[in-house]
Amino acid sequence: MLGKMRLSIRSKIILGYIFVLVCVVVFLGVISSRVASLQRETDFISQHDIEVHDLAHNIEKSLLDMETGQRGYMITGDTSYLEPYTAASSKWESEYNQLYRLLADNPEQQKNLEDIKANIDRWIEIAGKPSIEMKRSGQDAEVRTFFQRDPGKPEMDAMREKLTAFLDTEKGLTSERVQTLEDNNRRLITIIYLLWIVLAAVSISAAVLISRNIVTTIKEVTGTIRDIASGGNLNKRIHTRTRDEIAELGSATNDLLREVQQQNEMKEQIAATATLLQNEAGLASLSRVFVNRLASIFQVPYIVLYEAKEEELVRLASYAGEHEGKAGKSVIAWGQGLVGQCAADQSMITLDRIPNNYIHISSGLGSAVPTYLAVAPIVFEGRTLAVIEIAALVTFSKHQLDMLRQLLDTVGVTMHSVINRAQIQRLYMEAQTMNEELQAQSEEMQVQTEELQVQSEELQMQTDELQSLNDKLEYQKAQAEEAAAEMEKYAEQAKLSSNYKSEFLANMSHELRTPLNSMLILSQILSENKNGTLLEEEVNYANVIHSSGTDLLRLINDILDLSKVESGQIQLDISSINAGELPEIMYRYFAKTAEAKSLDFKVEIAPNVGEVFFSDELRLHQILRNLLSNAFKFTERGEVSLSIYKLDSVSTQQFYMPYETLAFAVRDTGIGITDEQQQVIFEAFKQADGATARKYGGTGLGLSISLQFAKLLGGELVVESEPGKGSTFTLYLPYQTEYVDESPMLVMQAEAAAAAAISGPSSTASAQAARPAGSRLHAEEPAADLPAAEDMFLEDSALFDGKKILVVDDDIRNVYALANALERYNMQVLTAQNGYECLDLLQAEPDIDMILMDIMMPEMDGYQTMRNIRQTLEMTDLPILALTAKAMKEDRDKCLAAGASDYLSKPLNINEVIARIKVWLTRSEI
Repeated sequence: MLGKMRLSIRSKIILGYIFVLVCVVVFLGVISSRVASLQRETDFISQHDIEVHDLAHNIEKSLLDMETGQRGYMITGDTSYLEPYTAASSKWESEYNQLYRLLADNPEQQKNLEDIKANIDRWIEIAGKPSIEMKRSGQDAEVRTFFQRDPGKPEMDAMREKLTAFLDTEKGLTSERVQTLEDNNRRLITIIYLLWIVLAAVSISAAVLISRNIVTTIKEVTGTIRDIASGGNLNKRIHTRTRDEIAELGSATNDLLREVQQQNEMKEQIAATATLLQNEAGLASLSRVFVNRLASIFQVPYIVLYEAKEEELVRLASYAGEHEGKAGKSVIAWGQGLVGQCAADQSMITLDRIPNNYIHISSGLGSAVPTYLAVAPIVFEGRTLAVIEIAALVTFSKHQLDMLRQLLDTVGVTMHSVINRAQIQRLYMEAQTMNEELQAQSEEMQVQTEELQVQSEELQMQTDELQSLNDKLEYQKAQAEEAAAEMEKYAEQAKLSSNYKSEFLANMSHELRTPLNSMLILSQILSENKNGTLLEEEVNYANVIHSSGTDLLRLINDILDLSKVESGQIQLDISSINAGELPEIMYRYFAKTAEAKSLDFKVEIAPNVGEVFFSDELRLHQILRNLLSNAFKFTERGEVSLSIYKLDSVSTQQFYMPYETLAFAVRDTGIGITDEQQQVIFEAFKQADGATARKYGGTGLGLSISLQFAKLLGGELVVESEPGKGSTFTLYLPYQTEYVDESPMLVMQAEAAAAAAISGPSSTASAQAARPAGSRLHAEEPAADLPAAEDMFLEDSALFDGKKILVVDDDIRNVYALANALERYNMQVLTAQNGYECLDLLQAEPDIDMILMDIMMPEMDGYQTMRNIRQTLEMTDLPILALTAKAMKEDRDKCLAAGASDYLSKPLNINEVIARIKVWLTRSEI
């Protein structure tokens, strides 16, 4: 029955405490009963036995007083000796009666006491009273005779013996009672120990049972999550046997895994479909491939695709058609039927109740009737390109409908490109035909000119023909200009395609950086192990996770840099560079690497190099770091060096620089590179050979990016190497000692950009993300100067105590990671999952000190939320730190324009986040 009850963790703990309390109460009851019994026995000994002994001794004393008083009076005749006798004679009887009552529980002792009383009475009768009467009457002779024979002495001796035996008996009984009391005390102590042991065993058993019931399930949940995280098996599910909060945790985790699995499946299908469609050049073949792909993904038996013309929809491709391999009507007018209405409305139409005679799904074994119909448009920039109709045996789920919409968006872009290419090809062919006609007309004109020279009389006619020919030339010129305009339009479309690629990379950066952000923050918190709760091995695991995440971030940044170079989205930031600081910077980056590999590392600057020169410091540092990193990677023994020197000019077989040039030579004593391999190492994703990649790792992007950056800076990057002896990579840059707008470097930069088809702005956020942690090179905005003060601000965290920080992010992983990190600094963390929740919280909690604002959120994104905070709520002084996983310059500018106080790119370095928070909190208090 308990297995069917739903007991929460709190209820289990309370039941355990109640059970222990009941055991304690029973224990106390048993102990109290035993203590009360011992107290009664003690009271009996202290009251009864002591009083019995006292009364017996008092009786003995009274007898002694009576005997002494009798003898004194008989010897002296002094009546004062009779006072003790008289007092004792009246006292002993009352003491006897009292003693007799006390012995009511011991008849044998009462009988002994009665014998003693008989002896006392006989002594008084035969010795006490007669002797005193004789003395009083003056019978001295009789008194002497009485003393000589003393008839009371045997009675007194017998009385003393009986009284002594009586007392010995009582003492023996008292000793027995004392011994019994001691035995009971020992038994009580034993019982107490036994009860404590039983109580401890019961309490421990209850605690172990309850904790095992709780902890076992938690371990199962965390173990399953860890297995899924380490192995990447999203098909695994968590199974719980309890009916408490742990079961709810497992259910929520299963829901999350199911959602992530569906999202990954959707992305994989979309990526595979996009890759498949890229190879199709014709609209018909593209449509057939797409229709077959949809049938494979959704397991549907009927699909037909209609191309949108000006006034009608024409069937272009179908799947599993019944008549001549085709399904559906050949031509449908706009607005006619579901297909025509879908094209006109540009919205999806779904039906889950289809008549039996609508269509039949046939195979070699038989036929069936579909139960579900979906009609969806393919739209690009508000223009309907095509309509697709799907008949299925089962109703599409919401996940399938979302996947269908995204697949249609993907094919819409590709279809638009194919249509544009076909139109451009058609225009090009027309222009070529016109050019051929123009050539023929030119030849005819030449013949006519020759005839004019022979026949002067036909001058006027030839003049008219020339005029006509000029008109045709004007027309031809207009046609050529129109063709040029079409070519310009094609170039714009190519640029648009490049923009789509950039947006795709930005979105992919967001999708990769968002989970990477929480992984880096949480692994950093675990690796710090400030609470000391993790084992050294577990701390090493956290360090490995953080290191791997950092490597992944570096790979993402390299891919983004390469993409920007290829698409022309790199903008140089020319500034002054202190040559004397380069050795210190490079030593800071690679000193520990050299020490770990036992390599000599030195940086030398020639005397002819000036103190300051002008270039893009960020790109220069990135090139040098890439070259030095490769040198250390491929060098096992010997040394790595960086030499900086100035040349008057540089002339090689590949290039010529007829002006002062600054050379940066990175030399190593590593494995070297063969002549054949030197031709491919500067290509993207290429290394010397496969064995090199397997042994040393890497992606092969560093040298490709470095070469592109070198060309952008107006320079060159060359290599000299001998296998087994080492390599020398030399970077040549124009040597500028002052900065002018039209410098030779910028001219060569423009030439290099034109040669590589490069144009467009750069991404400051990406460049910042590409810097190693801790570097402080150059920043474009005042807000980016903040990292320079990070180390100083992290020393004192008292400013954080009690501060209210609002974290606005729709990703629960980021919220969890940030909340854990901030709460370690005694900050109070509030959370919101979208802009609406953020605005509601700000109105309910006006004393919030700072906001960490994610940009990509559902319902209301970060840009609009910040505008509403600044304009609608009029909170102009509230610091807002924008957080985004996109890495484009325009994203940073948009954040600051929307009202952000500062900007950080994901994944986040938690130390930098804490430093930025402290800077803005300090500014607010000032």
